[in-house]
Amino acid sequence: MSTIFIILFVLLAALFLMRQAKGRASAIKSAEDLRTQLRAVDIDAFRNLTDRAEEEFLQSHLNRSEYRKIQRQRLRAVLAYVSCVANNTAVLIRMGEAARTSTDPSVVEAGTKLVNHALQLRLRTFQVKANLYVRLIHPGLRTPSGELVGQYEQMTRQGVLLGRLQYPARGVSSVF
Repeated sequence: MSTIFIILFVLLAALFLMRQAKGRASAIKSAEDLRTQLRAVDIDAFRNLTDRAEEEFLQSHLNRSEYRKIQRQRLRAVLAYVSCVANNTAVLIRMGEAARTSTDPSVVEAGTKLVNHALQLRLRTFQVKANLYVRLIHPGLRTPSGELVGQYEQMTRQGVLLGRLQYPARGVSSVF
């Protein structure tokens, strides 16, 4: 009986994670849909907030209580950026899914690559958020989140490429 319960629980958890991974973004049918659904991410600020050298500098130049206070503020800002990244990955998943129904093989290929990368990144955002919440409790812990910036940049480049293929005359590059 308990084995059946465990299997059922694992299946339900897997279904829940798959639904969460895809996100709640609406279908993307135009460049305007992208403009309205994507959230702005300041890559330079995001990179600065996740830079280990910056963190070490603050820790060496501030007393312990000041460092913990500043680091918690920085972690809250990183959480906001990671939430934006998670939202944008859901939007780009929808964009890639729409592209996979195209009759143009290059659009289908670009859409498939975008969906695969965006799903991986979206799942990574869940892990990073969990680590960040732990760090809010104990700001001195070191957990990796810096590589998320590079992964997000790669995904947005894939989104731009797909957008150029799907909407060549609409200036999709400016959306990202």
